[in-house]
Amino acid sequence: QVKLVESGGGLVQPGGSLRLSCTASGFTFSTYGMIWVRQTPGQGLQWVSGISSKPTQVGYAHTVKDRSTISRDNDKNTLYLQLNNLKSDDTAMYFCAKCLTETWCHYSADLIRGQGTQVTVAS
Repeated sequence: QVKLVESGGGLVQPGGSLRLSCTASGFTFSTYGMIWVRQTPGQGLQWVSGISSKPTQVGYAHTVKDRSTISRDNDKNTLYLQLNNLKSDDTAMYFCAKCLTETWCHYSADLIRGQGTQVTVAS
């Protein structure tokens, strides 16, 4: 079955950087768009970024645009999110999710996502 495993989160100081990874299995990774979403306590899931299957199209939320880079390695079945100049507002649980087609998508409840990796930005 589809399995997504996120890693790379942690505690980082404001202004620092992290690279999140999402390892996929159970489906043909190279044929699906993928997204990153995040969630803070008491709030819903916020779409962060998306990338098409052949990584020719990417999209970013305005909250992370210019500070983040989404990428993927289809040979390794792995999705990445590079986060730079981190701010306290970036503190959240980050999830990757599989879109339903080859294009990237916005989050919906029917998407499969992983268990998440926690990012905490604090001095």
